[in-house]
Amino acid sequence: MGSLRAELWALPLVLVNVALLGQDTAVLFGSKMLLCLFQALHQLYYDPNIENKNLAQKWLMQAQVSPQAWHFSWLLLNMDKVPEIQYFGASALHIKISRYWNDIPADQYESLKSQLFTQITRFASGSKIVLTRLCVALASLALSMMPEAWPCAVADMVRMFQAEDSNVDGRARCLALLELLTVLPEEFQTSRLPQYRKGQVRSVLAQECGSVFPLLEQLLQQQGSPGFIKQKVLKCFSSWVQLEIPLMDCENLIQAAFTSLQDPELFDTAVEAVVNAISQPDAQRYVNTLLKLIPPVLGLQEQLRQAVQSGDMETSHGICRIAVALGENHSRALLDQVEHWQSFLALVNMIMFCTGIPGHYPVNETTSSLTLTFWYTLQDDILSFEPDKQAVYQQVYRPVYFQLVDVLLHKAQFPSDEEYGFWSSDEKEQFRIYRVDISDTLMYVYEMLGAELLSSLYDKLGRLLTNTEQPSTWQHTEALLYGFQSIAETIDVNYSDVVPGLIGLIPRISISNVQLADTVMFTIGALSEWLADHPVMINNVLPLVLQALGNPELSISSVSTLKKICRECKYDLPPYAANIVAVSQEVLMKQIHKTSQCMWLMQALGFLLSALQVEEILKNLHSLITPYIQQLEKLADETVVVVLQQVFQLIQKVLSKWLNDAQVVESVCAIFEKSVKTLLDDFAPMVPQLCEMLGQMYSTIPQASAIDLTRQLVHIFAHEPAHFPPIKALFLLVTSVTLTLFQQGPRDHPDIVDSFMQLLAQALKRKPDLFLCSNLDVKAVFQCGVLSLKFPEAPTVKASCGFFTELLPRCGEVAPVAQVVHENGKVLLQAVLEGIGGQASRSLMDHFAEILFALNKHCFSYLSIWIKEAMQQDGFPSARVSPEQKETFSQQILSRERVNKRRVKEMVKEFTLLCRGLHGTEYTADY
Repeated sequence: MGSLRAELWALPLVLVNVALLGQDTAVLFGSKMLLCLFQALHQLYYDPNIENKNLAQKWLMQAQVSPQAWHFSWLLLNMDKVPEIQYFGASALHIKISRYWNDIPADQYESLKSQLFTQITRFASGSKIVLTRLCVALASLALSMMPEAWPCAVADMVRMFQAEDSNVDGRARCLALLELLTVLPEEFQTSRLPQYRKGQVRSVLAQECGSVFPLLEQLLQQQGSPGFIKQKVLKCFSSWVQLEIPLMDCENLIQAAFTSLQDPELFDTAVEAVVNAISQPDAQRYVNTLLKLIPPVLGLQEQLRQAVQSGDMETSHGICRIAVALGENHSRALLDQVEHWQSFLALVNMIMFCTGIPGHYPVNETTSSLTLTFWYTLQDDILSFEPDKQAVYQQVYRPVYFQLVDVLLHKAQFPSDEEYGFWSSDEKEQFRIYRVDISDTLMYVYEMLGAELLSSLYDKLGRLLTNTEQPSTWQHTEALLYGFQSIAETIDVNYSDVVPGLIGLIPRISISNVQLADTVMFTIGALSEWLADHPVMINNVLPLVLQALGNPELSISSVSTLKKICRECKYDLPPYAANIVAVSQEVLMKQIHKTSQCMWLMQALGFLLSALQVEEILKNLHSLITPYIQQLEKLADETVVVVLQQVFQLIQKVLSKWLNDAQVVESVCAIFEKSVKTLLDDFAPMVPQLCEMLGQMYSTIPQASAIDLTRQLVHIFAHEPAHFPPIKALFLLVTSVTLTLFQQGPRDHPDIVDSFMQLLAQALKRKPDLFLCSNLDVKAVFQCGVLSLKFPEAPTVKASCGFFTELLPRCGEVAPVAQVVHENGKVLLQAVLEGIGGQASRSLMDHFAEILFALNKHCFSYLSIWIKEAMQQDGFPSARVSPEQKETFSQQILSRERVNKRRVKEMVKEFTLLCRGLHGTEYTADY
């Protein structure tokens, strides 16, 4: 950079001013243009003023697409220029060729090709960043010319750089050729070629691999070939296999890549090459080649074991990726080869070793999580066979899956208290998510192993708790309970013959740890329906729950479990009611729980009391409510609800004169919003008056503050029959006025749109009956939501996403919603994909993923049609993604992983990077 600074500071100071950059590039020619370019580059790199930097960058982008770029690009590539200037020139050439190909006369193709070859040869021993950009430019040229204007482009490139050139070192020419061959498939993947041309060019490139692969094989096998050459060869191969080259044509290079895994310098690149080759969607057609790959994969086991023993996480991670790529992508094809069942079983056992790799995720190892999807895939493939064949594979693989359960429960164990205390909050959160993934896997495995799995877990737990000679660690006990809980939460265990024994074992657990206590609570909660059918067992576990209520660290688990028991077993709880109420009242008065948990606890007591006799209800209510009445009396002395009612008349008078003043309206809304939040249900007598006033205010001057106050009223009072009529009327009025605002153009009111979307979401969450109103235009509301997804303001888009994630689950219960979604859901999907494709901020991708997740869950049959139709559009949702990448994303979204919200978010993040051309760049580091 120092040389660039020196060169640019040599410019006459009179030229170094922002005004010159304000000139249109179209009126700048010759030396004046070059001076402006130099000055703009200097400002971009060195000017401390951010506004000057932005102005320079904007002008440079205009310069790159201007007609003058054809002229100044070559001048900037002169060897007397510094690399940063040369890089700009090479980038400008690439932009002109890739985006403005139609501007180039056909009679200039050969000249342009020759000039690029010359420049690449010159830079073969020069700056690597400039060489790469020139190679990308030539690759773009080749893709635009083939097959008609340049039918043997790749063969010509190889021949050109293999020719002797006394001015260029042979090794430098070799590296330049490899760089060119590497970027060619990458440029194809992101090119803007029309769809019909893409198919033609892909076919030509697949044939041209015959000119590339022999060269790559020769360089890998050549004695004395330096490591950096071999690394470039492997990268080049990795790039080409993504063009869906037949796997049988890749055999030699894949085997060479396996050999390269023994070289630490080549390891990472070789892993990428092997994984990319194995993971081709078309690879399963070449079963014989896949079978040939199993022995070299199994041959990596010793290297894997040594890596694990020495703590080499990178090596173990890479080898695991290879094994999983082969098993996960091709399990069905390999299972079909019955005569080779032993070799595939050996591969499965190798993946099992990776699943159980020693250490605690994510601190001591990061590999085991890679394998979880494989176990889903293998199980699905086994269960998809016809009954006779399935029975054979069940006999082979049921023991494997029982072993998997043991391995997963071991991996789910917490570290020692001392070690766990040193973990960062991020590591603890990653471990929590990892345990959730394990829980999902165990739940899935139950489909294959059935009741025998529960019996196995129960037997292990029983032996653990009754073995006095070898006391178990709390971690071991907790993991077994966690496994049982994972299954019981989603599977009907009411007829399981091991649950009575488990309920009997739970009181014998010595609870000396918060994590163990949490799991005990959640396990009891998962068995609450079973307890309702076996009330005699309630007394075995209820004392544990009541005792845990007094521990703030067990707040969520204990309160949620008591709520489940009170809901499911309420008719069997009268004998325990007095004790439950007394303990709960003591806990509430000590204020050891957060507000949300206190609300859960009151809901639990509501379930409990509803099953008692009237006299008992009143007696318990009196003891529960009296302290709160006393608090309210105290508050009334300080806040005075009556005064507020009197002030209301004064406010109405003020509004009658100042209803058109936005500031007055906003102040009035602020007063009542604070009052509603403070008084909550005690505000009830004023609800009708306030609804009427709000309607008048919003009809006169629509403001976000009025919608926010409406949302508060919906949240607190809409579910109460007495207050529903005025709130319903207000909701319909606000919706009607806002829809009119949308018709007039809502872009000037992002705050109103934001608040309106939040109101709709709150209505759906709190009182979906509002969407059953005959005079509510649900279709228009839906269309407004879609339009709001395209706003540039992130908060508005986030609120719109929240609206749809509340709306879609109502398809099954609110008929008007179901009809609108089924008729217009494709438009919603289109808007979501546009946002993911680059029209929305990357920070919003999790929110768009939430919509996709909800569509998957509640409209799957429609989504599978919509996404296929949407992705068939050329250049949609981005010109940077290929049809294959779009197909891969669509299949991922519709795959069995659609039930895993975290995986859906990861898929969306990955795809949006591809759509923005950022995948694999430095800009993804903080993403």
